[in-house]
Amino acid sequence: MNSHILYPGDKIVIASHNTGKIQEISALLAPYNIETTSSRDLDLPVPEETGSTFIENAVIKACAAQAATGLPSLADDSGLEVEGLDGAPGVYSADRSGPKRDFASAMRRVREELVNRGRWLYEKPAANFISTIVISWVDGTLKSYEGKTYGCLVWPPRGDLGYGYDPIFQPDGYNKTFAEMHPAENIELKTECKAVLSHRSRALELFINECISKV
Repeated sequence: MNSHILYPGDKIVIASHNTGKIQEISALLAPYNIETTSSRDLDLPVPEETGSTFIENAVIKACAAQAATGLPSLADDSGLEVEGLDGAPGVYSADRSGPKRDFASAMRRVREELVNRGRWLYEKPAANFISTIVISWVDGTLKSYEGKTYGCLVWPPRGDLGYGYDPIFQPDGYNKTFAEMHPAENIELKTECKAVLSHRSRALELFINECISKV
């Protein structure tokens, strides 16, 4: 068997302590009968994310989980990139929420910075979410996948179904924010669910197509 392919019944570690992220990735892998656990479930220490790019931080998390468990480990590093802020908060998106992960404060800061620059006057500021996923295989091989979702920012925040910056991000072509969209696919309006549109689902789709057996 290919050591870089996951088969039904195989187990993988989601290298994250973020409940929303763990649930989203687990749901996307569930149709392929891949058994998932997480760094949170296993009470693994949170590695220090010292990278200056999404891929560097994803590698740190994936490698830490793989070394601790001996299992293939999948990490995501993601963030919000705002055109009017020269791509900020970017790789520091989570850091801006502080140790208590106060994203209400982080969203206000994004809004205030755009207003102060004169970038939030009439039109909704352009932005995108980006996700970089890294798989660390048991032989040390690393592979990365990237997904992006483009849209704009809205104010005030809307919805309570998401996490992070979801309440102020509205994807192109829709009048709902990510936090107003159902996170799963098993609903009638599949095109209005985050599982179809999110940056993370797009990066994970590339991983699934290359690394998960469909037979």
